[in-house]
Amino acid sequence: MTINRKRDVMSGDNCEESRFMRMALDEAGAARRAGEVPVGAVVVSEGKVIARSHNLTITLNDATAHAEMQAITAASDWLGGRYLTGCTLYVTLEPCPMCAGALYWSRVERVVFGCRDMKRGYMLYSPEMLHPGTQVEEGVLEDECSEMISSFFRERRKGNREKGEAEEGE
Repeated sequence: MTINRKRDVMSGDNCEESRFMRMALDEAGAARRAGEVPVGAVVVSEGKVIARSHNLTITLNDATAHAEMQAITAASDWLGGRYLTGCTLYVTLEPCPMCAGALYWSRVERVVFGCRDMKRGYMLYSPEMLHPGTQVEEGVLEDECSEMISSFFRERRKGNREKGEAEEGE
C-alpha cells in the first residue's frame, strides 16, 4: 500500500481529484442537512462517478451505514460484482477500521480522503488495513473537509451546552 500526501493545487490530476472531492463534500453537506455526521463519499470508475453517498446511520438506524459502506454497496451494484477493481473512492474523512476492512474486501484500487480522523481513523490502528494493492492519497481539499466536520461538532457541542443550561435553569 502506498500513501501519498497531496495539497490542493488546481492543475493536472489534482484538479480532477479536487472535482471529485467537491462532489464528496456535496454529499457531506446533504448528511449535515439531514442531521447526520457530515461525511460524503464518491466512487469513480474510468473517470465516471458510479456511486455517491453520505452517512445514513441515524436515518437508517444502522451503525454500519457509513458513507463509504453505502458507496461500496452502490458501486458494487452498478458494476454487477463485489470487487471495485479499477475504482477510486473519494471520501471527505479518513475511513474508520470497519470501512477500511470493507475497502480491503472490495479491492478498491485507490482511496482518496480529505482529512485525517485523529480519533477513529484506520491509520491509528493499522495503516495496513487496506488491501496491499490499494493506493492512498490524503489531503485533497483537506481544509474544507476538516472545516465541514469540525464545525458540525462545534455546533453540536454548543447546542448541547445551551440545552443543558436551559434544563438546569428550569
